[in-house]
Amino acid sequence: KFVSTPFGVFELKFFFNSSLSMDSGGVVGSESVKAAIKKMVAEEDPKKPLSDDVIANALKEQLEVNIARRTVAKYRAALKIPSSSKRKKFF
Repeated sequence: KFVSTPFGVFELKFFFNSSLSMDSGGVVGSESVKAAIKKMVAEEDPKKPLSDDVIANALKEQLEVNIARRTVAKYRAALKIPSSSKRKKFF
């Protein structure tokens, strides 16, 4: 579904953020989760980068958000962050 504006035609989903449910019953925006993933990857040890599973578990603890490993992988790819095996530095 699309909407026509004076600035062009946009998909309707362009105007809304997706969200994830929290353990406490609230919701957190996907952009907040992406920012947390980006921060975790920036602060990780390059010799032992965090896997998607480890990131998902950390997000469950820190943000109390229900997130699957596949969702972390999707968000990581959207942020153009390579997989843990490709981020690993050997020296």
